[in-house]
Amino acid sequence: MYTSMRLDQLTISIVSVLLMSCFANCDDLANQWHQWRGPDANGVSRTADPPVTWSEKENIKWKVAIEGRGTSTPIIWGDRIFLLTTLNTGEKDSSIPDPKDQPKTNFFDIKRPNTKHEFIVLCLERKSGRELWSRVVSSRIPDEGTHNDNDYASASPVTDGKHLYCWFGSAGLFCFDLNGKKIWERDLGKVKVESSLGEGCSPVLHDGKLVVLRDNAGQSTIEVLDAMSGKSIWKKDRDERTAWATPLVVKRGGTTQIITAASSLVRSYDLESGEMIWQCGGLTGNVIPCPVLEGDYVICMSGYQGYSAMSIPLTETGDITDSDKIRWKKKRGTPYIPSPLLYDGLLFYNQGNQPIVSCHNSKSGDVAFGPQRVRQLSNIYASPVGASGRVYIVGRNGKTIVLERSEKFRILSTNQLNERFDASPATAGKQLFLRGDKHLYCIEEK
Repeated sequence: MYTSMRLDQLTISIVSVLLMSCFANCDDLANQWHQWRGPDANGVSRTADPPVTWSEKENIKWKVAIEGRGTSTPIIWGDRIFLLTTLNTGEKDSSIPDPKDQPKTNFFDIKRPNTKHEFIVLCLERKSGRELWSRVVSSRIPDEGTHNDNDYASASPVTDGKHLYCWFGSAGLFCFDLNGKKIWERDLGKVKVESSLGEGCSPVLHDGKLVVLRDNAGQSTIEVLDAMSGKSIWKKDRDERTAWATPLVVKRGGTTQIITAASSLVRSYDLESGEMIWQCGGLTGNVIPCPVLEGDYVICMSGYQGYSAMSIPLTETGDITDSDKIRWKKKRGTPYIPSPLLYDGLLFYNQGNQPIVSCHNSKSGDVAFGPQRVRQLSNIYASPVGASGRVYIVGRNGKTIVLERSEKFRILSTNQLNERFDASPATAGKQLFLRGDKHLYCIEEK
């Protein structure tokens, strides 16, 4: 009996330690910006409190030049910042025709470069912006061209606080520890993107598994890899054309679902098996905005050659296209490139790439305000973020408006920096990180 009591006490102690560790990790995760769209994949930080006002001369903790081109979001973990960039070395390959001599297959087709590019992972010190390490993971001629407003480093990395996963599309997938030691790399093959517009879907990490979605003009696929080894767990072909929407991974009813938004269908896959759970049609083409979770529903939207938004139940099976189970639909004013912000029951998004903002009740779909033109901004590529009861919307013209998180349209401030901004911001602690065309800004109240 004494031994039994000792074992019971030991069991309780072990369970207590595991629970405390779990809660500590959950709390720690809330303080980071560890992936594209932040801790909860909805654009919100529940612990951050960044400044409301700034300029080139006010509340800039540091500003550092980032060599090359990249529009991936800065990823924050502890005292470190991770981001991706690509550098055109100018070194030519004479076996590849000069772009001006390459034929175009259609009006939009972007010609392949004939110069070598370096694909680079950067780690910066958070308090100063000082480079801690950088790694050239590949040096090669890109397989395709890319749109002038895109680049070869537009997918955001993801970390679990131990490893960093960096995806350069056809140039490869790479895993590092946080000190820059390469753990593994994978070549997942080339894809052909519609009109050579470039890749851009970010990887998603969940429960030791890495999800990579590749919707393109060739054979589209979804693949799940073991995060520790890089080995494939399963891979499925997809009947989709080019899209760029990063998947959403959610657990409901004992099943972990991967939600993929695309032009033909929104699909849900079982993370463990790869089996289809449900599917739903209704979005427009060239889907870029990522899905967001609202309770037992997922909100998906698109805004290319039309507008569409849907609140789709996670609890159904089979094809639920046009089902009365869909909670609400919208056919007006949805975004093309930016993803929506879902902040405590309020859904913020812009129309197309324009500075026209709307806010809806995320449960009912009812309009809170908008469409509201924001004359301070030019076009918008960056996705909005939310923190401390505020909404931050970044325009390409270097201006950021800060809104009150409210059912009414209330501008708290307009802030100007002297740079173009296409990358989506990140926020953690008292800081806001804005990646411009040439610099990374750390904004913190002085």
